[in-house]
Amino acid sequence: MKTPTRHHGFLQTTATILLMFAGLLSAAFSSSASAEQMVSHGDYMIHYNAFNSSFIEPDIASSYGIERSKTKGLLNISVLKKQADGTTKPVSAIVSGDVTNLISQRQTLKFMKIEETNALYYIGEYGFTDDQVLRFNLQVQPDPNQPAYTINFEQRFYVD
Repeated sequence: MKTPTRHHGFLQTTATILLMFAGLLSAAFSSSASAEQMVSHGDYMIHYNAFNSSFIEPDIASSYGIERSKTKGLLNISVLKKQADGTTKPVSAIVSGDVTNLISQRQTLKFMKIEETNALYYIGEYGFTDDQVLRFNLQVQPDPNQPAYTINFEQRFYVD
């Protein structure tokens, strides 16, 4: 196993920023996306966004094994826990879900966990066609001793 280098850490930080930026761009250009895609459950805040994988730079996508394509999307989920001092801290969760189109064709999402110095998020890939509405059904379980939280949303995607 390779020892992490300073360059590798820079790439990870850059990937985090690009993923977040791509999600924000997607939200800005999607007619059905809300300004902030976040739900709050007790002490947990679950942020999520879906966007076209071609927004990711090729070298960053390659370093994480993400397929860039005009017809592949990425779903990014992060879970933060509210701390006693008012700050939030990224926490691990059990994340699962699926995405369904309007004619009930379903894709099961498989999530890859990505850990950074001050960030933790889950990335799932899915396919889509031009001008397609997809319905996401997610289960996010930050506490294995409590039931998972369900998140449902839909979003229209375009081939860029």
